[in-house]
Amino acid sequence: MHGSASPTLFAPTQDAAAAARLAAHRRARLRATSLVVASQVAVLAAFIAFWEYMTAFDKQAAFMFGSPSAIAGFLLTMARDGSLWRDTYVTGVETLLGFLVGNVIGTLVGLSLWYSRFVSRVIEPFVIALGSIPIIALAPIIIIWFGTGLTSKIAMSTLSVVIVALVTSYKGAVGVDEDQINLMRTLGASKFQIFRKLVVPASLTDIFAGLRLTVGFALIGAIVGEFMSSSEGLGHAIFKAGSLYIIPKVFAALVATIALALVLTFIVGKVEKLLMPWRRLG
Repeated sequence: MHGSASPTLFAPTQDAAAAARLAAHRRARLRATSLVVASQVAVLAAFIAFWEYMTAFDKQAAFMFGSPSAIAGFLLTMARDGSLWRDTYVTGVETLLGFLVGNVIGTLVGLSLWYSRFVSRVIEPFVIALGSIPIIALAPIIIIWFGTGLTSKIAMSTLSVVIVALVTSYKGAVGVDEDQINLMRTLGASKFQIFRKLVVPASLTDIFAGLRLTVGFALIGAIVGEFMSSSEGLGHAIFKAGSLYIIPKVFAALVATIALALVLTFIVGKVEKLLMPWRRLG
C-alpha cells in the first residue's frame, strides 16, 4: 500500500541520529575534560613559578619553604639512589593492606547492621567513641601490641579506615528505598534475598564514596605509624628530613606521598567503573 511505510525504513535513520548524538556527547565531554585539565595545569604551573620566584632571591624564604627546583633536585637524587622507590613501595604496601583490611571489616559490619536496627542503636555510641579517638593517640599502644614492624603500620592504617567504612556502608544500607523493600517482601523475597539483591547493590554508591575517602585515611595511618617507629617508608623520610631541617627533602617526600594517594584513588575509580558500569554515563 502506498499510504503506509515499513518501520524498518526509518531504523537506519534513527540509528544514525542516535550515533551522532552519542558522538556529539562524547566530544562535548572530551572538550570539557580537556578544559579542566588545562586549567589545572595552568594553576599548578603559575603556583610553582610564583613559589620559585619568591624563594630565588630570599635565602630565609628558601630555607623555610624550600624551592621547586631544590625539591626537584632531591626527587632526582632519591630516584637515582633508589630510596624514593623503596620508601614509596614500603608505604604503598602498608597503605594498601590497611585500606583493604579496614574497608572489608568496616563494610561487612556496616552492611550487616542493616539486619537489626536494635543492634545498630546499641553499638552506635561505641562507634562514635572509637571514631573520635585521634589515630596518633593509639600509636604507642599499637606499637606495644604489634611491635615496630610492618604489622603495626598495617594496624594503624586499618584503624584509620575501619570506622569511616562502617559508617558510610551503614548509611548506604539504611538509605535504601522502603517501597522497594516492601515490594520485594510482597513478592516473597526473604530478608537475605532483599539484602543480597537490593541492599548491597543500592549501597555501592556510598561504599565507593567511602573507599575514595579512606584512601587518604589509610595513607595517614601508615605515615603516622612510620613517624612513631620505622627505618624506611615515606613517613620515615619526612621525619628524618624534618629533624635535620632539610625542608626541600621534606617536600620531595610529600610529593611522592601525594603521587601515591593519586594512584590509589585512580585505581579505586577504575574498580568503581568496573563494578558499577552504569556510572560511566554520568
